[in-house]
Amino acid sequence: MTTNLTTNLTGSLRRRLVIFLSLGAGIVLLAGGALAAFENSAVGSYWDGLYWALSLMTTVGFIGGSPQTTGGRIVAAGLMVSGFAMMTLVTAAISSLFIREQEQPEFEEEDAFESKVLRILDDLAERIHRIEAGRSEPVESEGDQPDKHSR
Repeated sequence: MTTNLTTNLTGSLRRRLVIFLSLGAGIVLLAGGALAAFENSAVGSYWDGLYWALSLMTTVGFIGGSPQTTGGRIVAAGLMVSGFAMMTLVTAAISSLFIREQEQPEFEEEDAFESKVLRILDDLAERIHRIEAGRSEPVESEGDQPDKHSR
């Protein structure tokens, strides 16, 4: 039971990791174009804009100078913040994968223990049911039973 849950969680974390990385690549592509459009003097082409965006996203910093326009500064600030956020999310997702793999044996031990306890409880419930079924007739108290010696 927990094995399936862990497998599902691991798959979910891997899907999130792919989504985070895809989102980061999309941000770099869009920001590269925005930097090329806003910073004509410092960024000569779209490819230079991609290089700037990638360096800002990976927290390397500015290459060859800082943006001069307001639009360029806004894009650069957004890249810095999103780069930090992406780095945090990716690190957390990878760490979660390692932790889940490390905790897997503990989950399996807990599953085995839970299964054993449930089997014992089922056995006890069956015994109680059989005892109650055997006493379906009203039980007479000792004072109500005829005395065997009086006959």
